[in-house]
Amino acid sequence: MTPTAPVTPTVKRDRTHYLYIAVIVAVALGIAVGLIWPDAGVELKPLGTGFVNLIKMMISPIIFCTIVLGIGSVRKAAKVGTVGGIALGYFLVMSLVALTIGLVVGNILHPGDGLHITNALKATGHAQVDSEALGGVEFVLSIIPTTFVSAFTEGQVLQTLLIALLAGFALQAMGSAGQPVLRGIEHIQRLVFRILGMIMWAAPIGAFGAIAAVVGSAGLDALKSLAVLMLGFYVTCVLFVFVVLGAMLRAIAGLNIFSLFKYLAREFLLILSTSSSESALPRLIAKMEHLGVSKPVVGITVPTGYSFNLDGTMIYMTMASLYIADALGTPMSVGEQIPLLLFLLLASKGAAGVSGAGLATLAGGLQSHKPALVDGVGLIVGIDRFMSEARALTNFAGNAVATVLIGVWTKEIDKGRVQLVLAGELPFDEKTLLDDNCPQSADVPEQRESAVAA
Repeated sequence: MTPTAPVTPTVKRDRTHYLYIAVIVAVALGIAVGLIWPDAGVELKPLGTGFVNLIKMMISPIIFCTIVLGIGSVRKAAKVGTVGGIALGYFLVMSLVALTIGLVVGNILHPGDGLHITNALKATGHAQVDSEALGGVEFVLSIIPTTFVSAFTEGQVLQTLLIALLAGFALQAMGSAGQPVLRGIEHIQRLVFRILGMIMWAAPIGAFGAIAAVVGSAGLDALKSLAVLMLGFYVTCVLFVFVVLGAMLRAIAGLNIFSLFKYLAREFLLILSTSSSESALPRLIAKMEHLGVSKPVVGITVPTGYSFNLDGTMIYMTMASLYIADALGTPMSVGEQIPLLLFLLLASKGAAGVSGAGLATLAGGLQSHKPALVDGVGLIVGIDRFMSEARALTNFAGNAVATVLIGVWTKEIDKGRVQLVLAGELPFDEKTLLDDNCPQSADVPEQRESAVAA
């Protein structure tokens, strides 16, 4: 009998690429509907809102599981404090860099010169002042949830982060007695990531509704009248991401930023179609762990960065403030600009998690520091959603790069695995969003000293 060759096991094809092709088609259809039938486009907004809310529903459990598993399996609590300290220091420096770049470009372009503001626009601007924005002390107190469970039900990322840190440190202190709990949380993590994978199939519907509503509500007139501000903002964000962040990633981690962004291409598409960087937060956590960054670094850097590392928002608030001041005929000197922007830097942290944070934070910051400029916020209401895409993409890019850099600084990244993943030799599991063969997400070890060092 002629021996037959062993049967090669069939590998299930990754069909999720069809999903993202559908998202691109949905975005194109949404733009067409918004331009041809603007009123109908606006009515489709709940589709986009509903999809983003489904994603947000999963953020708290994913952050909790990721952080608890990361901290609970590290022997030295000081390591977590080191990661957090480095992350916050880096976030502050990069926020100042983003503010400075926006300041320079805004003073060069002067996009608001020659505009005239009406009483109706003044009223629109004042309507954007959000009473929910919190001051410094109130913001710190708001991080403490009312109950242990309310941290998950109120959708506050920082409250979930606090509860997860406490739970992680408690399990760490329990030693071997905490291992059954850690294994249970690992199974819960697999469940929530599988649910997230199911939700992602609704992305084309959400993208269609979100884009149709944005185009239908703003239209071409708003884009034409504010094209200089939009173009200047987009160019500034591109320069910040590819020049500043790209140079840092190359110098510190030895990586090409285009390779990293190619790996995160589906997340960028998701953000572009929903105007929300939060829609990609759970996937960023999963992909950074798959890339080779340790669980503690990912679990602390990514959630904290979504509140404190808002590079795109910093650039937006800088350029928008200068634009409004010029449009009102009261241009600010550099001596006036710097205190205002430093104030907005702090205000953006206090308004983290507020719905429509970009515009609401700008209006609230101006109301507190320079009330006369609130009249001009109405000038940018029409294009704020178009600028929110660039804000969200820049914020996401900044947090992705930050996670890699902090992993390098803390020696909590497997550089060999990074090269394999970016080369496409270790593909990401789009179905489960978790790796059975990844050392970062395998069974929880007894008491792991650290992740794989560089």
